[in-house]
Amino acid sequence: MKLSADLHTFAKRIGHDFADPELLIRALTHGSISSDTRPDNQRLEFLGDRVLGLVMAEAMLAADHQASEGQLAPRFNALVRKETCADVARQVDLGAVLKLGRSEMMSGGRRKQALLGDAMEAVIAAVYLDAGFEAARDVITRLWGDRIATVDEDARDAKTALQEWAQARRMQPPAYTETAREGPDHAPTFTIEARLENGETASASATSKRAAEQAAAQALLDRLES
Repeated sequence: MKLSADLHTFAKRIGHDFADPELLIRALTHGSISSDTRPDNQRLEFLGDRVLGLVMAEAMLAADHQASEGQLAPRFNALVRKETCADVARQVDLGAVLKLGRSEMMSGGRRKQALLGDAMEAVIAAVYLDAGFEAARDVITRLWGDRIATVDEDARDAKTALQEWAQARRMQPPAYTETAREGPDHAPTFTIEARLENGETASASATSKRAAEQAAAQALLDRLES
């Protein structure tokens, strides 16, 4: 089997020539279009997440020989979380070659963070199964690139940092409330309010609830620290 022109171009973008093209096709197949003879990418996603984790753990240790586990863990989490995987997927225009069912396509599936992040992990697994760990590591380190070298010294996500701020002051964990939802169903914008027990609040908007919660937490942290 040969890859179609668009998939061949995508394979060049990620820098891997597939000996078994079927692996890439499966990695890009969403459950909305799968069948008994056309499996989706969920099992590959599971494997790719673990391969990515091992590569990043190695990279963190190699980048800083003195860092403690407590320092390495948040950097690691920042590099492997779904948002980062989705960012890398956008970098290589993975959404353009995702294989989706009509309903998922109509609802903006090619732009959805979760779908992009999952598919990126599945592509990593496809490279690993096609050519082994070294090939997967080469692809990952090339695509993640400067993210590895420039990951923040304290890369805790904002929600975790805000919760730790509250706990240190014997407060209840922050509460997050959706205060608005705007736009069409296939591309909504959510507004989330983060609130602390002491009455401090901040709001932010994003195209996913998770991203809006993180942005609201960061806005509240910025206010508290100023």
